[in-house]
Amino acid sequence: MSRALAPVVDKLARQLGYQFEDEGLRRQALTHRSAHGEHNERLEFLGDALLGMLVAEHLYTTFPQADEGQLTRTRASLVNREALADIARELELGEHLVLGEGEQKSGGWRRDSILANALEALLGAIYLDGGIEACRECVRRVYAARLTDRDPHESVKDAKTALQEYLQARHLALPRYETTGIDGPPHEQVFTVRCDVDALSHPVCASGRSRRKAEQAAARAALKQLRS
Repeated sequence: MSRALAPVVDKLARQLGYQFEDEGLRRQALTHRSAHGEHNERLEFLGDALLGMLVAEHLYTTFPQADEGQLTRTRASLVNREALADIARELELGEHLVLGEGEQKSGGWRRDSILANALEALLGAIYLDGGIEACRECVRRVYAARLTDRDPHESVKDAKTALQEYLQARHLALPRYETTGIDGPPHEQVFTVRCDVDALSHPVCASGRSRRKAEQAAARAALKQLRS
């Protein structure tokens, strides 16, 4: 079992529901390769495998009637880069990252790949520090809403894929996406994306907390117009 939280812990420990005994592991998990010292790539490798296994375990146990294909697609939708980056933003992980000067100046702390990798590295570090049950409890905590809402029996096809398949089936030009705006403070940025579809008279715009989320929202809106 994971150890109880100490009386005084920082915000990230409260959100994870876990207090590290070895703070060096936590620092390593949050250190990007662009910074000096031990970085998080090996921990990311470990965390990626652990996350896939723990999410698969949950889906296998919770949905005994789902077949292999349904379970595989659902797991993929839960552990992809966009899902991980969204969770990392909810944890405000960017505030805790250790980055090199170049990455810091270019806004690396808000990049999907860096956020997703850091979250996986944290899970790997928690496993090494507290064992598999501690890691399992952390995954359940940060994935709580997503694990509750996701049903393998339902389609998990994302809006961009659905829009592309709709257009291809009708031999129409594929959509084009362009980021037209980024607003808000660094830890709460909102991206605006325009989706151009030749089959529509006007481009469709949508916003989201990440570029991918905004693209998905724009694709969803475009698909709705095409089907109306």
